[in-house]
Amino acid sequence: MLVIPAIDLKEGQCVMLFQGDPAKSTTFSHDPIQMAKKWAGLGAPLLHLVDLDGAFSGMPKNFGLVKKIMQAIEIPVQLGGGIRSMKAIENILDQGVERIILGTVAISDPDLTKEALKRYGDRILIGIDATDGLVAVEGWGRTSKKTYLELGREVQSWGANRIIFTDTKRDGTLKGPNIESSVQMAKETGLQIIASGGVSSIADLLALKKHEGLGIEGVIVGKAIYQGNIDLGEAFRLLG
Repeated sequence: MLVIPAIDLKEGQCVMLFQGDPAKSTTFSHDPIQMAKKWAGLGAPLLHLVDLDGAFSGMPKNFGLVKKIMQAIEIPVQLGGGIRSMKAIENILDQGVERIILGTVAISDPDLTKEALKRYGDRILIGIDATDGLVAVEGWGRTSKKTYLELGREVQSWGANRIIFTDTKRDGTLKGPNIESSVQMAKETGLQIIASGGVSSIADLLALKKHEGLGIEGVIVGKAIYQGNIDLGEAFRLLG
């Protein structure tokens, strides 16, 4: 099971939000490039980058910084946040991002999402973020009427192979991931799941790994590695 460190970018800083609320932001580094080097140096197979400014504005805002991060490390990155047009998708993938995450457009523009999956296959991840079971969009500023399972089944039928699944009420709380919903998503859709939100300890990682055979392919870790709750090097050694 992949353990993927997250770097959330806001106004050029490396931050973490509490339940996605921009008013509840903690800055963990003023130098995201050095942070990326740190996680890569510990053995990270992949970096998860989020353009928070992009997520809230509806268009990428930190791509210049993303390019500098990519130049500084030798591992692939996946990027989400405000990617809502084919032009943005093409530009970002052409410039070296390995995978991009489409979230809001899976609800607001299904045709665009289908076309992106058709053109780029596994380089497209769908981000499904759930608040009380409903899909959250636009930087989690509102919820749609669709449940996370309904959207999961839809994107699977469109050709998606994997998603990032986040319980927004767990994100940034260190209260543990929503394993039950993550496993349910995997079972009911056949998708590979990268779990996200709430991871607090090595024990959480091991609990998720028990369900690897059901489709839990990876886990994104954020606040827990910045606060020292998880030793990332140890996590890589234990989970491979």
